[in-house]
This record gives sequence, C-alpha cells and structure tokens, in this order.
Amino acid sequence: MPDATRHDAFVREFVTTFNAKDADALAPFLTEDVSFTAYGDEPVHGRAAVIALWKGVFANFSEIRFETVHQAVNGDVVIAEQIHGLALPGGHLVPVMNMAVYELRDGRIEAWRDYTNPAYASSLLQA
Repeated sequence: MPDATRHDAFVREFVTTFNAKDADALAPFLTEDVSFTAYGDEPVHGRAAVIALWKGVFANFSEIRFETVHQAVNGDVVIAEQIHGLALPGGHLVPVMNMAVYELRDGRIEAWRDYTNPAYASSLLQA
C-alpha cells in the first residue's frame, strides 16, 4: 500500500478511535514525544500529557464527535478539514469547523495541530 493511502487510512482510524472517547485507546497512534497544539494554546508535549489532556476534555463534554470532511496527504503530513461536534452536559451538539494537521513518524502521530476559532466555538457553546 502506498504511503499516502496508508497515512490517509491511519488518520481516519485515529479519528474513529477518538470518537469512542477513550483517551487511553489513542496511545498506539501517538509517538512517545508527540506534541499537540490547539490554536491559541500552549503545546502539550508527550504521550502521557496528551492523553491526560483528552481525558479531561472527554470528562467535561457530554459528547465530542469529529467528522472528517476532506483529507489530503503530502508525504508524512495529513491535513484534515473536520467538523468537531461538541456538547456540554445538558447542551446540544454544536458543530465547529476545524483544520487538523497531523505529522507522522514511523507510523504514528508525532505532531498534531488543531486550528479553529476559539471565540466562535465558545460563543456557540454558550448559546
């Protein structure tokens, strides 16, 4: 299987696993030294720290759902246009557009950057 096809399938599988809201299940997809950056926030470094971050996020939202709309692969970089569905407890699912960039190394994610408009997302969640 060509690298582009493999990388595309890998990130799609990662998103499917993410949607199960089991942060520990993300570990096999991440390098030990992975970094995660959400637009406007400081990077989170290391697999354990990234998993801990998502455990906290999963605990705070009653529902989180990522849907990939379009995805492109260039070498070891996968860029995904996604809709992030977020719901606070007692709230409704709010769609927020997002661009995610995944840099892969040795078949795992070594860098993951999410780009969204945090003020817009916050305003939707408050509605």
